[in-house]
Amino acid sequence: MNVDKGYVEADIPKGINLKEEILKLKCERNAVIMAHYYQRSEIQDVADYIGDSLALAQLAAKTDAPVIILCGVHFMGETAKILCPDKKVIVPDLSAGCSLADSCPADTFKSYIEQNPGHTVISYVNTSAAVKALTDVVVTSSNAVQIVESFARDEKIIFGPDRNLGNYINSITGRNMKVWNGACHVHEQFSLEKILKLKDDYPGAKVLVHPECPKTIRIIADKVGSTQALLNYAVNDSANEFIVCTESGILYQMQRQCPNKTFIPAPPEDGTCACNECNFMKLITLEKLYNSLKYLAPEIMVDEQVAIKAVEPIKKMLEISQKLGLVK
Repeated sequence: MNVDKGYVEADIPKGINLKEEILKLKCERNAVIMAHYYQRSEIQDVADYIGDSLALAQLAAKTDAPVIILCGVHFMGETAKILCPDKKVIVPDLSAGCSLADSCPADTFKSYIEQNPGHTVISYVNTSAAVKALTDVVVTSSNAVQIVESFARDEKIIFGPDRNLGNYINSITGRNMKVWNGACHVHEQFSLEKILKLKDDYPGAKVLVHPECPKTIRIIADKVGSTQALLNYAVNDSANEFIVCTESGILYQMQRQCPNKTFIPAPPEDGTCACNECNFMKLITLEKLYNSLKYLAPEIMVDEQVAIKAVEPIKKMLEISQKLGLVK
């Protein structure tokens, strides 16, 4: 077994049914598999729970399983480990990072906070454990607006790291938060011109947009919301066609839950692809998941002192969300 590349390199018996073997190993290890909506469809098929960042954070806090296999990116594994320090948290490929989290280095963010004293620090969940440790309350795209609105109107707030989400919140709440200049490379890359062309091709289609997208994309949306919110809208709305402006992995669940509806992935500026994928999310494969269960590696580790500080804003998010009725 070798984990030098961030995942377990080991021979897999030829001819085995990987999905069946993963389910067997999961039971043997008394593990729970959690997968983000942006994972490959075959990963979603074997997961016990599929959700966005808020749902996975809640599940991590509640599960009794001694082993959590988190099929997502690195910061999600850190969040699970912070909430469950006594559990073994495995991410099948530790090199599954996040461009948004990388756009907010902890040391630079700390300096920014020090240069703006007297501000409440609200950080998007798409951040490292070290950034969370500098934060007063964490938010997700599902609850960011409501949590910001739970603070007094004159509260001075620093919001990081996503500039598009932060500016969106400012625009609909009338706030004037200081917004860190970070962004997600996937949501930044959508082509307005190509989406407008799709609207011509599908005149009855509604446009679903994640708030991490720039304003130029948000203003043509019929619905702006988190991944979960967009899925819920697609399920409940009467329209039969939707242009989806977020990572294309969510289309699998949309089509699964609405087999008679049509979902069109919004294309990026790059003309080589008709959809927009997060390469980090797609690093996790059935082979890596199988080996991670077999060898219980690679394991997410978070510095104890960082974890002690980082857990507080996550708990604060869950507490406020509970109080506001955003979670059951």
